[in-house]
Amino acid sequence: MRPRTIQVIAALVAAVAFVLAFMAAGIVLVSSLFMALGLAAVAWLAWSLVGRVKLWGSIQQIRERRRKAVT
Repeated sequence: MRPRTIQVIAALVAAVAFVLAFMAAGIVLVSSLFMALGLAAVAWLAWSLVGRVKLWGSIQQIRERRRKAVT
């Protein structure tokens, strides 16, 4: 039994659809990885900036106490 033209075309369309589906799944995985890396970078940046602000506040408090002690 020979396959008909429509069956061959349907098989080719299915093959292309499967390839595109696997490519999309790969893109989702890769983009999720980059998203996680970006979120980690933003979290580290926020954490380090908060630490610097806390340090700056501590330095200002020490300076105020020294000024009050001198007067």
